[in-house]
Amino acid sequence: MRIIGGLSRGTKLYTLEGLDTRPTLDRVRESLFNILQNDIKDAVVLDLFAGSGAIGLESISRGAQKAVLCDKNKKAIEIINKNVEKLRMENKVKIAFTDYENFLKTSNEKFDFIYIDPPYKTKLISNSIQIINDKNLLSENGIIVAETDEVERVKNEIEELKVSINIYDIRKYGRARLIFMRKE
Repeated sequence: MRIIGGLSRGTKLYTLEGLDTRPTLDRVRESLFNILQNDIKDAVVLDLFAGSGAIGLESISRGAQKAVLCDKNKKAIEIINKNVEKLRMENKVKIAFTDYENFLKTSNEKFDFIYIDPPYKTKLISNSIQIINDKNLLSENGIIVAETDEVERVKNEIEELKVSINIYDIRKYGRARLIFMRKE
């Protein structure tokens, strides 16, 4: 896995060993950032369930002002630290070694781009969106992108929430689906 675009383009990233995490494929990240290219510059980014930190670090490489990388897995945090150090992004990255729910409930920061990529087959996407909505963590023109392989189930869960965040696009990349959302 590598950084695809921007200042750190081509830099290889450290990744987690084993099957506990599922990195977002390069081609999915490339498509995502092609879609969001005008929304990333100077953005404040939250990479929830960050894994190796690839989404947040790609954002910084492409001009984001700041990225918060959140994960509760100790090995993931070690990999994120190595990647941040390798890319020399310490002054633009905040690492949150905590559970997603705890982070969201205690944060008062507004984010322009939030990427939610939890383990598949969970309700963590809809739970995250509910908290983000309730705490008003998404900036006025902010975008949330969630990655899943169960688009219908997740879409239904999101649509059942009583939130001011709505789905405006869904893209398919092999098994992965990206669900794009913003405030009404």
